[in-house]
Amino acid sequence: MPTSTHHPPGKKRPSPAPREPPAPMQVSRTGRVIRPPRRFNDFVAFEALQQPERELQPHPVIAFKTNSDPDTLYYHEAMKAPDAAQFREAMQKEIDDHTSRGHWEIVARSDLSTGTRVLPTVWSMKRKRRIFTGEIYRHKSRITVDGSKQRYGIDYDETYSPVITWPAARFFLILSLIQDWHTRQLDFVLAYPQANVDRDLYMDIPKGVHIPGTGRGTHVLKLIKNLYGQRQAGRVWYDHLTRGLKELGFVQSSVDECVFYYKTSVFLVYVDDTILLGPNEKELADIITLLQTKFNVESEGDLGDYLGIRLRKYKDGDQTVLELTQPQLIKSILEDLNLVSKEGDKHVVKSHQVPALSTKLITPDLKGPKFDNRFNYRRVIGKLLYLEKSSRPELAYAVHQCARFCNDPRQSHGEAVKRIGRYLAGTADKGMLLRPNDSTLHCWTHGSSPKPADALFDCWVDASHAAEWNRASAADDAATAKSRMGWVITFAGCPMLWASKMQTEIALSSTEAEYIALSQSMREVLPVMALMKEAQARKLPVNA
Repeated sequence: MPTSTHHPPGKKRPSPAPREPPAPMQVSRTGRVIRPPRRFNDFVAFEALQQPERELQPHPVIAFKTNSDPDTLYYHEAMKAPDAAQFREAMQKEIDDHTSRGHWEIVARSDLSTGTRVLPTVWSMKRKRRIFTGEIYRHKSRITVDGSKQRYGIDYDETYSPVITWPAARFFLILSLIQDWHTRQLDFVLAYPQANVDRDLYMDIPKGVHIPGTGRGTHVLKLIKNLYGQRQAGRVWYDHLTRGLKELGFVQSSVDECVFYYKTSVFLVYVDDTILLGPNEKELADIITLLQTKFNVESEGDLGDYLGIRLRKYKDGDQTVLELTQPQLIKSILEDLNLVSKEGDKHVVKSHQVPALSTKLITPDLKGPKFDNRFNYRRVIGKLLYLEKSSRPELAYAVHQCARFCNDPRQSHGEAVKRIGRYLAGTADKGMLLRPNDSTLHCWTHGSSPKPADALFDCWVDASHAAEWNRASAADDAATAKSRMGWVITFAGCPMLWASKMQTEIALSSTEAEYIALSQSMREVLPVMALMKEAQARKLPVNA
């Protein structure tokens, strides 16, 4: 029998609250509802940033991060910034450079065939700062294509583009210290547009600038050169660079695709930031002149700021030492963690002597309070991972412990990240020293013919069987039964590669855990050994 809700007489029945219309769902061709992963909740579609006045509609492609580096701005943000005039000047310079170099041609929209896709343009603004001092030395405006609108198989195909691995880069840097080689840092100016596009692509005329004889509603730009923002832009540039280097006589490494040999010199490539090193200074100068016949490349002198790392070479007695520091990145991390004073000139918290306590294990802590989002946990972990992999190996264990819980951080995990920050607050100016150990090599004196240095190549590996076992949390966290392993690979006593991570399977004994760690570390050792043998075959002064 149906029942009714009692309502007092004489009183008007309240009208039900209006329901919000359900948000439209993205549906695949098979009828499956498409939902973006929860880890992308911090992202929004590109239209939200370019046209904030428009009502947002769900977008199948999540394109840009909203809480990025404050020195990286979009067009509407830069135009409201105090230094908007400098950005406008940089924008016009960017357009003039592309126009004068013939990177595009103007096409009337009416001349396009039916169905031709015109890609949106995006302004990417950046304040370039010096790594050591933090001062702004240039305002950079780069016009890019919104690659999120490209269609696979029509606008692009392959996108993979390799970069040099850190073990290979450190190996040759250490070798240059042992042999007292000369080094030069090169930069390819407007690297991507030096290559031709691999297919017909059209884009809108960018906002905020005037190109004579055009209008945003009546004309588009047909790309002739490879422009930033395309999904395949990195691969097109890499193919162009590799092809050009081979035509000039460079020999590509069969071990690392971004290592090239030319006579007695070595060329290391990371997209458009490169290092040239070798024993003959005149040969390096000739190579730079040779490269300038085919590419627009500039020499930036000896090693300096490279990939966000400050490289400082100095003499300690008769020995050459290379120091790797990242003070600007550490400052950014401390600002994210609110561990810097408002003036930004000194740290206001007491520092810790170690980044993590070996006696305190970090568990999933599922019953503990959720992280209060006082800082962006995932972004800070990303910065810490780059810091650890580049110049601070002592952070490996502490950072990996915190990185395991990015998907569901708890308050205890946030405190562990803050502890790492307090440790960095007291060691912000510290970094890694590459100082070849005299006891492990026999270098030949200046004036004699270059001969191989008998430098020891070592792999130090260890495992701790079920060291993080916690009976209380074992029911909720199967990883507590796994063993932790770590290794450091050194050449002439200098670290080349390191890691601290959990094993993927559960070892049943200490012996098994040690063998698993040895097997994992050898997967890193073998490519380095192959690179050393290749360098020896090229008559470089190294014994493999």
